Amino acid sequence: MTTAAEQMAQKQRSISVAEFFSKNRHLLGFDNPRKSLLTTVKEAVDNALDACEEARILPEIIVEIIDMGTDRYRVIIEDNGPGIVKEQIPNIFARLLYGSKFHSMKMSRGQQGIGISAAVMYGQLTTGRPARITSITGKGKQAHYYELKIDTTTNTPQILKDDVVEWNKEHGTRIEIDLEAGYSKGATSVDAYLKQTAIANPHVTIIYTNPKAEQFIFPRVVEELPAEAQEVKPHPYGVELGLLMQMAHQTSSRTMSGFLQQEFSRVSSQVAKEILQKAGVLENAKPADLTREAAEKIIRAIKDTKIMAPPTDCIAPIGAEALKKGLKKEIKAEFYCATTRPPAVYRGSPFIIEVGLAYGGELKGDSVAKVYRFANRVPLQYQQGACASTAAITQTNFKSYGLQQSKGSLPVGPLAIAIHIASIWVPFTSESKEAIAHYDEIIKEMKLALQDAGRQLAKYVNKKKKLKGELQKRSYIEKYIPSVALAIKQILDLTDAQKAEIEERLKGIMESSRGEIKNIADTNEEYDEEFAKIGKEDEESSDDEDDEQ
Repeated sequence: MTTAAEQMAQKQRSISVAEFFSKNRHLLGFDNPRKSLLTTVKEAVDNALDACEEARILPEIIVEIIDMGTDRYRVIIEDNGPGIVKEQIPNIFARLLYGSKFHSMKMSRGQQGIGISAAVMYGQLTTGRPARITSITGKGKQAHYYELKIDTTTNTPQILKDDVVEWNKEHGTRIEIDLEAGYSKGATSVDAYLKQTAIANPHVTIIYTNPKAEQFIFPRVVEELPAEAQEVKPHPYGVELGLLMQMAHQTSSRTMSGFLQQEFSRVSSQVAKEILQKAGVLENAKPADLTREAAEKIIRAIKDTKIMAPPTDCIAPIGAEALKKGLKKEIKAEFYCATTRPPAVYRGSPFIIEVGLAYGGELKGDSVAKVYRFANRVPLQYQQGACASTAAITQTNFKSYGLQQSKGSLPVGPLAIAIHIASIWVPFTSESKEAIAHYDEIIKEMKLALQDAGRQLAKYVNKKKKLKGELQKRSYIEKYIPSVALAIKQILDLTDAQKAEIEERLKGIMESSRGEIKNIADTNEEYDEEFAKIGKEDEESSDDEDDEQ
């Protein structure tokens, strides 16, 4: 007779990653029809941008969404990237956790090799139809066409059709996915996502046709690609004990000194010697013999050793000036500023925080500040409350910069905040990549960037207050100039012309003694009214739905 434990053991079996996510698709951003449409477009566009930039090609991306009726849509994304070799197409689009970026230590939008294959799986689950992929890798090469599904029990591609087709394109990839979805406009719509993508990626051209057959063209505004991100090694600051031990046991170095120099960036022989001396570990000790106690001492020694900041060529930030231009295009304000922090490190990964502010103008003075969040140039449109960016903003004292703010809340006033993290590994709170995790190092850098930009804002607000006070004083003086001139006229028995001349002289004396009034507001030639409207249509009606996400 079998025991209860033996009977339970007979039911236990491993679960494929595809099977897990097919039942938990909300973890990947497919938790409602509207969001599913956005996630599908986002994953395909992110892949297209990454591929183009890696191949040093200025991206041209076509996005088309067709309403097929009964809550079904066809999403078509076509790029001019390098294309994909035939053998890799099934794995890239129909196998979860398959890609080249997971182990790469450089900035990219995709990380886990899960996004586009998850979109294919969602389309398959909701419509039963395969994804259709066409790709060509160069002039004179064949264009390969696939129809693919995912076998969720084994997480392997099912090839339904493998063909060669005519395609009048030199290189690029096109994917078509049919899926159950919902389309509406508003702050978390596909329209708004593509607009913000164009702001954060001024080198891309996007041609977008929405389900209402409205076409928007977001032309590139710069003809240069961002600097190519280079692969780097992890930085010692922020490395955790378990990771250090794992790296020590896997390294090919024969000595601890060589291990630190070979596996980490910015560690010279002198720095390695200093770290090991402080930790009391021999330089020629074998890394494979590193104990937990010794690793703890090395971690403490690393924190106590001055090490050069990590290299920044693995990261391609937007840049303060480009961020400010993006805000100017979107928002009609009277003051703009932006700042880029020096690189910092969390868990051995370098990152850079950028913040841009827009103030005044047409921004509402009685509303909470508008927040735009970006991670590796990708807009984050959901879970604002769970994001480290929001935590950093609420923990920053905006009262010092002339705004109202309740404790633990967003500031209230005519303010828009854009906050961007560029990193080789952005720590998202979930696989759907909607919010940044609350790492102390990241929140600290965000607060420092906000404070830097806030100080620039405070200067402007103080100038504005002084200007307002000066204008008030002048108005008082100007009010009494005619009375003074009239009194002089009566005392000296002057003519009206002489009285008018005295008034002009008194005004001249006031101008020369109090100085010239200068316009301190920023000029904004970049503002595009039609561009700014995109994603704002029906915004109020969709806000309730967005707040529930």
